Amino acid sequence: MSMAAQAATAKLPPEFADLEAFSDWCLRSEPERYAKRLSSSMPELQAFYDAITARAEEAIAYCDKFSLDDMPEDVLNLMHMLYSMIQASFPVECWKQPKVPDTGATSLDCDAEPVP
Repeated sequence: MSMAAQAATAKLPPEFADLEAFSDWCLRSEPERYAKRLSSSMPELQAFYDAITARAEEAIAYCDKFSLDDMPEDVLNLMHMLYSMIQASFPVECWKQPKVPDTGATSLDCDAEPVP
């Protein structure tokens, strides 16, 4: 794929092109992020987590340049990726598995979530 074609299909700001491989984590809702976590292997979670945490402070600072009420789509995607980083943090840092240990068939539904 040419550089122009890659730029045209990019979900993230050009400054974060290195994270484009993880753009499937740019999910708008908590249920989507949770489902993605549960369907991911630990190597997939670890790779995503390592990539986004290395750029998290820079990504947050970049997002802070924009108003929440008028955020460009690529910046909103970056923010959603940061939300997904939070979803991946406990499995990577604590549990070493996508699901909360010893919870059986228990599930949790999110009634409210951050906006945007």
